[in-house]
Amino acid sequence: MEIGIDSFVSAFLDDASRARLRPEDAMSQILERIEFADSVGLDVFGIGEHHRKEFLDSAPAVILGAAAARTKNIRLTSAVTVLSAADPVRAFQNFATLDLISRGRIEMVVGRGSFIEAFPLFGLNLHDYDELFSEKLELLLQLRDAEFVHWSGKFRPALTGQGVYPRPIQNPLPIWLGVGGTPASFVRAGLLGLPLMVAIIGGETHRFRPLVEKYREAGLRAGHPPEALKVGLHSLGYVAETREKATNDFFPGYAESFTNIGKERGWGAVTRDHFDAQTTPLGAILVGDPDEIAERILRHSKALGGISRITFQMDIASLPHEKLMRSIELLGTRVAPILRAAH
Repeated sequence: MEIGIDSFVSAFLDDASRARLRPEDAMSQILERIEFADSVGLDVFGIGEHHRKEFLDSAPAVILGAAAARTKNIRLTSAVTVLSAADPVRAFQNFATLDLISRGRIEMVVGRGSFIEAFPLFGLNLHDYDELFSEKLELLLQLRDAEFVHWSGKFRPALTGQGVYPRPIQNPLPIWLGVGGTPASFVRAGLLGLPLMVAIIGGETHRFRPLVEKYREAGLRAGHPPEALKVGLHSLGYVAETREKATNDFFPGYAESFTNIGKERGWGAVTRDHFDAQTTPLGAILVGDPDEIAERILRHSKALGGISRITFQMDIASLPHEKLMRSIELLGTRVAPILRAAH
């Protein structure tokens, strides 16, 4: 099982003063964390895409390019590319170029995103939410599979056989489909034979088993081999030396972030009781000590019928850089060996 980190580049607190970091310092820190994750043997690091003040990841390909030049082994990916708001040609060119820079270590996780700011920003109609994504995904996959593409659609000018360059080292360039809880999204990934990255940020992980089964059933019916139907899990998480330290570190920033998001979406304020319920053995939030977290990941994998990748979203809790670095170290040196030994 692969283990890694996903970041929205949202850790803006100075370790000593707890004051807001300058954006340029936060960007330096995320590159340091990616480089460190590579050095401690983590398998993958993903950069999200948002268009909000509290995140610095609006241009993930640029961040991944800087990371590719500073790392040697770790796979680098989007988490996710908001494909509905992107030009598939340009997105493919960016990631093909990244694949060359990284010498074959780049992946894409594409999805519709969990925020809507990209739609008005790029002049798109939110009512076209699913239709935009479906059409652009179709084109992206054709671009991946062929140098010259003949294609026409509703939202983009047609391609009439033009060559799209550069071509990546990896053939095909790995493209995962990032999903939340919409059954149709699971089925679409299966029909296309794309590996699935499931974002589970609350509730009990085992409740997603029926959706994962829909994915696998759709994929097998479409003729895709079982080994192509990989499932990854994206979870909120953080590891410290003890469970008490981990939960006390993570809760304040988590509560602030999700309470603020909740104000936009009509949710109530996050309470400590709510948080503690999410960090039980069946809960989706992976916060605790290394042994506990390794055990819980293996339990979640069994509950979902087997997963091939787990990624931790840690910096949503506005933890300082020093603590994030320590958590990455524990993931690489304590958690990863347990997971690899179990598979």
